Amino acid sequence: MNHLNEISAKLAEFGVDAMMLTHQANRFYASGVDATGTDALCVVTRSKHYYITDSRYIEEAQKKVTNAVVQCTSHTVSNKDYLKEIIASCGISKMGYEENYLTCAGLEKYVAEQDCTFVPTEKLVTDLRQSKGADEVACIVAAQRIAERALDEIIPFIKPGMTEREISAKLVYDMLRFGADKISFDPIVVAGPNGSLPHGHPGDRPVQKGDFITMDFGCKVGGYCSDMTRTVALGEPSEEMRKVYDTVLKAQLAGIELMQVGVIGYEIHNAAAKVIDDAGYGAYFGHGYGHSVGIEIHEGPNAAPKGTVPIPEGAVVTAEPGIYLPGQFGVRIEDMIHFTAQGPVNLTKAAKELLVL
Repeated sequence: MNHLNEISAKLAEFGVDAMMLTHQANRFYASGVDATGTDALCVVTRSKHYYITDSRYIEEAQKKVTNAVVQCTSHTVSNKDYLKEIIASCGISKMGYEENYLTCAGLEKYVAEQDCTFVPTEKLVTDLRQSKGADEVACIVAAQRIAERALDEIIPFIKPGMTEREISAKLVYDMLRFGADKISFDPIVVAGPNGSLPHGHPGDRPVQKGDFITMDFGCKVGGYCSDMTRTVALGEPSEEMRKVYDTVLKAQLAGIELMQVGVIGYEIHNAAAKVIDDAGYGAYFGHGYGHSVGIEIHEGPNAAPKGTVPIPEGAVVTAEPGIYLPGQFGVRIEDMIHFTAQGPVNLTKAAKELLVL
């Protein structure tokens, strides 16, 4: 996938002659090269594009970047030197940059001795990244199917006495052996009283009868993330545990119903939060309803209390309300929803009815 031309087409709207991309996710979105090198640089102008990297990634870049000049740095020629040549040859007077990613020291390095003005223009790229094309959604779906296979494997694997860490390791192993490029993030596997930690770390506590076990995990395919959460009961749950689970599921469904193109993010969150509040658990839902997923596991726009922008067609946003009772247990259920002109499409196929192991 390559979005150099889409970025180029937006330059005039943002009042710049070119866009300098240094952040790994934005470079990948532009060029299709998912290189981790910190010295790589992608420059998009109104007429010509450039991808600059070092010897570690030059062969990959030459194969994958189809509509840009690919250049390799050396011990004597830096990406800053190439940038100076590009500015001069393309007559660039205003260069956009990613103000939320480029450090002050990094910006100073590029600005020094350059004959142009640098303008914070990160929104140009992040706005484009909000709406996923069919090829991007296909990668997200492929990653989700792998995660769901891992879920199918973990259910019969879980037994009393094994640790949260063992369950987490099994999830990672299975996602990789089923074809994932890498994991989207370190899995969250928390059981019993640890379940009240929304982003708790899997540890050495053995799971036991009477526990809720919350598993939040995902993987990447083609550079794009999946993200899902399922909470299961190990042994028969208590009446309150069932009530909390049912409340979270109802809240999730209430939010999904509102996930239409153009809706404001906080409206989705508020619909789910009302269900939880009406059930008496409002104080125990402290995070946002959902976040966008793509090249990064957390992107914009969000379905959260501070989500004040309309969600565009093509966005993929999680639906993940939760209730967390300190010292007792927690429940979260998470799907990924694709915003289409025909309405919300749930990309997650795993069952959501309470599963008792």
